Amino acid sequence: MLNPQWLKTLKVVISEQGFQAAAERLSISQPTVSLHVSKLEQQLGVALIKRNRSACYPTQSAKRLLPFIDSILKLNQQAVEAIKTDSIRVGSSSNIGIYMLQPYVRSYLDKPDSAQIKLMIDDNPTIVNKMANFELDVAVVEWWQPIAGFVAKLWRVEPLVMITSPKHPMAELDDISLDQLQYIDLIGGEKGTGTGRILSEKFNGKLKVPGVSMQLGSTEAVKQAVKENLGVSLVSASTIIDEVGRGTLAAVPIAGGTLNKTLLIVQREETVADAYYQSFIQHIGEYR
Repeated sequence: MLNPQWLKTLKVVISEQGFQAAAERLSISQPTVSLHVSKLEQQLGVALIKRNRSACYPTQSAKRLLPFIDSILKLNQQAVEAIKTDSIRVGSSSNIGIYMLQPYVRSYLDKPDSAQIKLMIDDNPTIVNKMANFELDVAVVEWWQPIAGFVAKLWRVEPLVMITSPKHPMAELDDISLDQLQYIDLIGGEKGTGTGRILSEKFNGKLKVPGVSMQLGSTEAVKQAVKENLGVSLVSASTIIDEVGRGTLAAVPIAGGTLNKTLLIVQREETVADAYYQSFIQHIGEYR
C-alpha cells in the first residue's frame, strides 16, 4: 500500500526541484522530506530522485509513477470527503440541471428531514465520468452507458418540440412530422449532443437525418438564434416554457409525440437500499 503522504512529498520535490524548497512548501522539515522519499524508494525498490549540485530531477521510474500519484491523491481526497460529508452529491447534465431539476431540489430541501444537497451541473459526459469515478452520489442524465456497480432507472420522458421565431412561417403549424423534419436544417442538434443522439437513432436507416446549420454549444445560444429568426431547432419542451409564455418563441409539437428524451436517475448499487439517498431519489421521482 503506497502512502499518500509520501507520494505527495515526492510530487512536490519533483515540482520544486529540491528537498528544501519542498519542505518549505509543505511546511515540514527537510529531513522529513528526505525520509518520505527514502521510504518510498525502499518500498518500490527503485531510485526516484537523481541529484546534482543545483537541483533534483525525477528518474524514469518516478516519471512513470507521476500519473498514478495524481489519481491516488485524488481518490484519497474523495474518500475522505465522502466519509466526512453530510451532503448528497448530485450531478445533472446541463439542460436537466438548468431547466428541470432545481424545483425538485428546492422542494426536497424544504422538507424538515432533508439531507443537504451539493448540486453540480455540467455536460452529460462530464457528469457520467464523475459518477463513474465516485465523485457523485446521484446523477440525473440524458444518457448513460451501463457500468457494473451502478443502477439507472427512468426519471421522466421529456418531449422534443420544434422552436421557431413567432415571425417564422412554420410558427403557425399545428405539428410537424418526422418526414417533414428530415428536409429541414436545424440550429444545434449536432452529433454528440443529447438531441443529436436521438436524431441519429430515430432517423437511422429510415429517414434522412436533419442537417445542422449552426453549432452553438448551448440551449441558451440556440434559443437566442431562433429568436432572431436565424432558423429553427429542436429542444426539450421544458427548456422553452418561459419564452413561449412571453411570446418570444413558438413551439411546434412533433406529430404523434415521436421524439422524446428518456431522462435517467443513476446511483451506485450499494445506495439503492440506503434511506439516506433514497429520500432524495424518491422525492424527485414523486414531486411534480
